[in-house]
Amino acid sequence: MESAGARCSSGGSCDPDVVCEKRLFKAKLPEPLVQLACSHHHCAFPVNGNELCIWNTATAQSLFLSGHHYSISALSFGSNINPPLVCSASHERVIVWNLDECTQKVQEGFTPHGIVIRTLLGMVLHVRFSPDDQQVAVCAGNRIYMLSAKNETILAKLDGHLAPVTAAEFCTWEKSMLISVSEDRTFKVWDYSTGQLIYQSGIITAAFPLLSLLIDEENKQLVTGCAEGQLWIFSLISDHNYRCVTHINLKKEQEKFCNKVWKSGKEIGEGQNDSKVCKTDNMRPEGSVETSLPVLLIEHCDFSVCFRNEEKMYSALNTSYFWIGTSTGLLIINLANFELEAFLSYKDYSDLSIRFARSCALTKKTVNGKVLCLITSMFEDMIAVLEVNLATLVRTQNNVFLPCGNESSLSVIARCSLLTNSPLLKGLKKNRKEPSSKTFGVKSTVKDKPLVFHNKIKSSGYTAAPRKTMFSPNTNLNKKEVSKWKTSCKCKSKEYPLDGDPPIKYEKQISVTCKPTPIFCIQYSGDGEMLACGLADKTVLIFNSNLTDTYNVFSGHDGAVNSVGWSHNKKWLVSASEDRTLRVWSVCNKEPALIMGKENFDKTVRFAQFYFLDTFILLCCGAEFHLLNFHLDTTKDDLKRYKQKSVFKLVQKFPMASTVEITSLSAVNDFYSYIVLTAGSNRALEVFDLNAGCSTAVIPEVHTRSVHQIYQNKGSSFSTQQPEAYNLFMTTAAGDGIKLWDLRTLRCERRFEGHSSRCYPCGIAVSPCGRFIASGSDDKYAYIYEMRSSTFLHKLGRHTESVINVTFSPSSPQRQML
Repeated sequence: MESAGARCSSGGSCDPDVVCEKRLFKAKLPEPLVQLACSHHHCAFPVNGNELCIWNTATAQSLFLSGHHYSISALSFGSNINPPLVCSASHERVIVWNLDECTQKVQEGFTPHGIVIRTLLGMVLHVRFSPDDQQVAVCAGNRIYMLSAKNETILAKLDGHLAPVTAAEFCTWEKSMLISVSEDRTFKVWDYSTGQLIYQSGIITAAFPLLSLLIDEENKQLVTGCAEGQLWIFSLISDHNYRCVTHINLKKEQEKFCNKVWKSGKEIGEGQNDSKVCKTDNMRPEGSVETSLPVLLIEHCDFSVCFRNEEKMYSALNTSYFWIGTSTGLLIINLANFELEAFLSYKDYSDLSIRFARSCALTKKTVNGKVLCLITSMFEDMIAVLEVNLATLVRTQNNVFLPCGNESSLSVIARCSLLTNSPLLKGLKKNRKEPSSKTFGVKSTVKDKPLVFHNKIKSSGYTAAPRKTMFSPNTNLNKKEVSKWKTSCKCKSKEYPLDGDPPIKYEKQISVTCKPTPIFCIQYSGDGEMLACGLADKTVLIFNSNLTDTYNVFSGHDGAVNSVGWSHNKKWLVSASEDRTLRVWSVCNKEPALIMGKENFDKTVRFAQFYFLDTFILLCCGAEFHLLNFHLDTTKDDLKRYKQKSVFKLVQKFPMASTVEITSLSAVNDFYSYIVLTAGSNRALEVFDLNAGCSTAVIPEVHTRSVHQIYQNKGSSFSTQQPEAYNLFMTTAAGDGIKLWDLRTLRCERRFEGHSSRCYPCGIAVSPCGRFIASGSDDKYAYIYEMRSSTFLHKLGRHTESVINVTFSPSSPQRQML
């Protein structure tokens, strides 16, 4: 019945350290799907139909229990370790076994017996202990029976499903709540203490039954899977009304993941790839996924073992990972971004005896970094106990996705001096010659005359060689200096408490025009004292932050204003319009200080902003963005009042690859940064290093739709308050939702779901403290999320039209507003 010794993969096509076959059992199995069970130290499965085998993973010994007359169809371990309980169910009876007592009986030479808690319930597909092990939920036919774990008492009978119930789980934070799924393609929420139905969902899938169920306690979500590789996640938060958070097509995610691995392995090459990624024919871009992918199991994954240092540990904080057991292998899904983290295919390992699984069970916790997996064969009477090295599995498949080449040095904050051929250095050199009007093509009106000095003066240094190193951060600070610097930053930033609540209280409303006019863009000044708005009626408005008065009105554009941006010193405002012009305004003057006309741009100018501490202007035009050098002069010549003295010069154009139009741009202006982020109509995101003057990284298919906004929390002071350094993250918004990206690894860390179905996020913003993300929506509401856990917090609605843009005030919490 049991194979001799343990079998370990050694000559397979993949890394043998990933999975090892610890034990193989050959025994007659029941025909239907069987619910297997795994605990910290035991595996439970039926052998020869009606006999129960408990295999101790620590001692490698088997315990055989007899008590059923018909084939065992469902097994489950108790929630508590002491005493260890296991429940087995067949057509004619349900038995609870105390493993300590059974082991002692066997050692004394007696036949162990369990407690029969019910008989003749019919075909049982699933059993589950309550959190306190006092009750057992038994799914028999269309009903769920709540049984006492100590006697034959029926505590409740839950009747309502129209087809056999396939799984049931207890909700630990809600007393007496049970959730069940069925072949009728619905899930139901019960109060099992009273036997009442609390909630009944609609039909979730088109034609395939729901097979598995998991309750995520941390995020208060329900995850269920069907027989065709589809996952649905529902919110269990009380005021969300069991709203569907997202839907995951496992077949598409698996195919996309395999394509990434295959392409990455192809680019790296066999000689350079040390990650031992599987490169079999199954990793080809086409046809790598089977037509059927039943979700046999959903189980929690102890993903923290994959992170050993503090930098990587942040990725695992407040993020839930779970295993998906299918007939062909195991998948790990990240519940924060709903993406595939790793994939193990049974047939990629030649030393595994089972290639297609009928049933599956996994341990929740890892032991020495390894997870036990129990599977039964679909075509043969075999049961295998596998040992999966979780850290190795993730490392071998994710090494190929880590940044390489120039990407390894990506940093939002400038950490090196400017290069000699840097476009930024060229622009800075031109700024040094700023007083010379010849630099900007204007004739000098003052003739050169000799100067005579009768006293010696100190040399200005004009004859010295130019400095090649513009700036270089001091990285040799001792601990006292660092702590003193952090303390000073905290004092300046104390008005942004990390424990503050999001701004959800309605304060004030102001009408910007006499007739309904869309506001296309809105932005606070850096000190939070003023608010700039770009309107569809071709004007730019500036308000005081308390919305008590209109500070200034700028008019002159011939089209809708689609972008406004404040300078770092809060004295200037740049605006871009549909009329293919860009204007720079002085806050105190209604006339533009600089106008860049249509002759300079072939297409509409979008996403204009100041850059590099007001040294440059960045703007998008078609499929490229421009880096402009400028000089502002608001003085006027009485004879030539029409002629502006402010001038600009194009430093360089940067085209975005394989796109028709740049749909969003983001760069930091509050401190020195070389990084510019762009998103295009090709759904990709590209990272440019303007110090090197080239593209340094491309993330394809950031969203399923074109990104319409990239947002960085651009302030630098708050990063000293929290180790997460939120300014190292960016947020993107598209028609399919909102995502948070880590700029150090270029990986999606969070995905924010909360918008109503068929309503898409519009503008997005991050709070100054880095704790909250807000987004507008075309359903006339604004949504607020908690960034770290991606939890939906509030839905704000007092609008009569779509909320196009949102922004947080950088001022004190009393004035923090949307």
